[in-house]
Amino acid sequence: MKRGYQAEFEYKEKRIDAARGSLEDETPWTKSLLARIRRERPVLLATLLSALVALAAGMNKWIVLALLLVMIFTSLFNEAPVIRPDVDEPVEPEPEVLPSRLPEVSATLAGLDIPVMVLSEDASVLFQNRAAEKAFGEVALGSHISARLRSPGVLDMVRETIATNAPNQIEHSERLPSERVYIVRSAPVEFKDDDGRNERYYILSFRDISEIRRIDRMRSDFVANASHELRTPLASLRGFIETIQGPAKNDPKAQARFLGIMFDQTTRMSRLVDDLLSLSRLELKSHIAPDEKVDLVPLLGHVRDSLVPLAKDVGVSINLHLPDGKVEVLGDRDELVQVFENLMENACKYGQEGEVVDVWLKNGSGQPVEVSVVDRGPGIPAEHVPRLTERFYRVSIEDSRSKKGTGLGLAIVKHILTRHRARLIVKSEVGKGTEFTVRF
Repeated sequence: MKRGYQAEFEYKEKRIDAARGSLEDETPWTKSLLARIRRERPVLLATLLSALVALAAGMNKWIVLALLLVMIFTSLFNEAPVIRPDVDEPVEPEPEVLPSRLPEVSATLAGLDIPVMVLSEDASVLFQNRAAEKAFGEVALGSHISARLRSPGVLDMVRETIATNAPNQIEHSERLPSERVYIVRSAPVEFKDDDGRNERYYILSFRDISEIRRIDRMRSDFVANASHELRTPLASLRGFIETIQGPAKNDPKAQARFLGIMFDQTTRMSRLVDDLLSLSRLELKSHIAPDEKVDLVPLLGHVRDSLVPLAKDVGVSINLHLPDGKVEVLGDRDELVQVFENLMENACKYGQEGEVVDVWLKNGSGQPVEVSVVDRGPGIPAEHVPRLTERFYRVSIEDSRSKKGTGLGLAIVKHILTRHRARLIVKSEVGKGTEFTVRF
């Protein structure tokens, strides 16, 4: 009996294992279909129920069967869209941008009042400050330096600095828009980071020495002119002395005539030295404006009276045109006397053909005080007018020397008026005369 039960039990176990093995041996498609049936079970039941209701309502069984099959097929074999989570596409990491020192360098140089440019290793312009834009015009950043500066000397210097990494400098002249002289210097600037990275720029700076060159030229011209002015009378004196000691040793008349000429030459040298000393004193105190009040009405009368003998000698009359009352300005009386003596004396000497010199003192309400000295002489050609106040400048050298001029009178006038914060205005027309106006 027990054997029978045991044999039956073993038989059932074998069937169960066979069924389990058959399920495991199912294909993946079969497994997928069974999974869909389980998933769509509510829909399939609803479809069957709808078909039964349609048959009960009297619809054609074939139509109901066709619709049932279509719905079952659709439910089982129509893949529902799979919603997958958004996955960001991998972003390639951007290369690390290392910080540059150029903004720091540019910010530092922007505050300088001299033209400065920053160049790269290929001589491209990376930065220029406001002074450089004003001096040379705006340069497109990234363009080569030769786009603005075409001087071979400057370009060669920049190339040499980049090649040797050593500073250089040259003197460079610009002709337009006005003549300027610069000391141009190029020098490398190198930064080293902790990680060993090097960053190198090249600084191109321009130091304006135009005024220094102008002063040097004036100084050399002054020394040359002063030497020339002194050499002539000294040579004359030496010649006359040798003559008196030699051929005219026993000729009292010749000696008297030569001594008269020698006196004139020494007087000329004395005037020249006095004028040079006067210029030197004026330059030392040119920055100090006088603060005393001077009445121009009696001052001009005094100057006219002191020049009456000279005016009679050259056949000229000096006419004053003065307003009523006082006309006061801030000034140094002795220096203003020197100014108006010089202007009236020049008008008498060089405008004697007109025989009249008019002096006008104007003091209009709300207008600056003006003193005008007007002659009716031959006038001054226009090309000479701008240079009249230069030292030793003469419109006619022979005419000036014959009238015992040193060539420094108007230069002294200019320096005095500069100290007085006044202006000298010159108007002249050839054949009609000249007008010198002092405007306070």
